[in-house]
Amino acid sequence: MREVMTKSMARNIFYGGSLFFILIFVGLTAHSHFYITKTSTDKATLTESVAQGKLLWEKHACINCHTLLGEGAYFAPELANVMTRWGIEPGDHEGAFTALKGWMDAMPTGIEGRRQMPNFGLTDEEYRQIADFLLWTNTIRAQDWPPNDAG
Repeated sequence: MREVMTKSMARNIFYGGSLFFILIFVGLTAHSHFYITKTSTDKATLTESVAQGKLLWEKHACINCHTLLGEGAYFAPELANVMTRWGIEPGDHEGAFTALKGWMDAMPTGIEGRRQMPNFGLTDEEYRQIADFLLWTNTIRAQDWPPNDAG
């Protein structure tokens, strides 16, 4: 091998290395997509009510204060495991609705110096949809996230 690299050698190394890493990137992207859709998502229990709850989550910008599976703001608690923290059993839609409605209707408390959640004036149907969404997120295999029960 020569001691000096020619332009064609450098070009071949560049193209070969670029192709190699593009293939690695595409492979890892495909793996991530299949893992998310086949393994980590509880698709069997994804209902219309859950989807509507997610839309309400986005409409009211809940992620501006809360985190969900570690994504979002850290002003208010993590909500991926909120139903577990409240003692709601998986599938207990009525219990989830009652707990969520009671909590959200009590806000804001008016206590000075405390972080307050705004009252969004939701209907019972909207409370049910958000409760179903939070029940659904509680079933996602989050690889031990959040790291503690307190969220």
